Amino acid sequence: MVLQLEQAGAVAILTSNWSSGFGVDKIFSASTKKVPTLDVALEDYGLLYRLAESGTTPVVSLQCTSRHGDPIPVYNTLAEMKGEEKGGEYVMLSAHFDSWDGATGATDNGTGTLIMMEAMRILKKVYPHPKRTILAGHWGSEEQGLNGSRAFVEDHPEVVENLQALFNQDNGTGRVVNLSGQGFQQAGTFLTRWLAAVPDTMKNRIKTNFPGAPGGGGSDFASFVAVGAPGFSLGALSWSYFNYTWHTNRDTYDKIVFDDLRNNALLVAMMVYMACEDPEKLPRDKAVIQGNATDRNGQPIRNWPQQVKAIRLGPID
Repeated sequence: MVLQLEQAGAVAILTSNWSSGFGVDKIFSASTKKVPTLDVALEDYGLLYRLAESGTTPVVSLQCTSRHGDPIPVYNTLAEMKGEEKGGEYVMLSAHFDSWDGATGATDNGTGTLIMMEAMRILKKVYPHPKRTILAGHWGSEEQGLNGSRAFVEDHPEVVENLQALFNQDNGTGRVVNLSGQGFQQAGTFLTRWLAAVPDTMKNRIKTNFPGAPGGGGSDFASFVAVGAPGFSLGALSWSYFNYTWHTNRDTYDKIVFDDLRNNALLVAMMVYMACEDPEKLPRDKAVIQGNATDRNGQPIRNWPQQVKAIRLGPID
């Protein structure tokens, strides 16, 4: 519809992508190619609609400036603690570093980044000589299609082939309450063993699903799952994430729940330690996908996800 309005000669387009929360709008890319598309808060959009419906012609004054510059490089940020016994095997911490610009990206994914940084600080202090190599990946260009993690998977087959486990957090500020085996047949055996070392006050809140179904998207763990490497998503308590902060104009610092972040950083540090110390390597046998398996959007999962190549150069019109 938006493109049709542009083609019909509209000089500007006003929309309201309401996020089912008070004063909250979703922030996504515009579809138009030449004329500006502006998102108006629901209350203001409703006022404009009522004025137009009543026969009063509202006048909106816009001052919009923009430029289409050259492509800007984006990067992954990586950190490493070299393993001393099985240095050629890897355990990874994962979160994306970029965000939408409607607010400051506090919970998508500043909180995930904080969790992994704090977990690395803890590990460096209390576990300075890990058995396996520990890597932290803070991915660029996740919001444009998991490009940072997909590029890493393409460029580092030695990590993919020797990955013990990856733990990714990317759905808000809440404490971890869900953990799936992502369709790996033996994931339950290993993840349960690693969780056994976690205090009851943390692990008893976590609902597990083994072997679960492989995630085909949503966040960077899926880049690894698609190539058969054990990447696990640490699902967080909602705190109204999808209504109030995910891709909205309200994703700001004041929404962060630091007690939950502390919980998650400790959990990640413990899980990474246990994965590093485990004498066995997690097998990659894939479970049979059950007929009732669905993805995060409720769509049925029939087959194991296919690897998608990273976009190495952004779109240029």
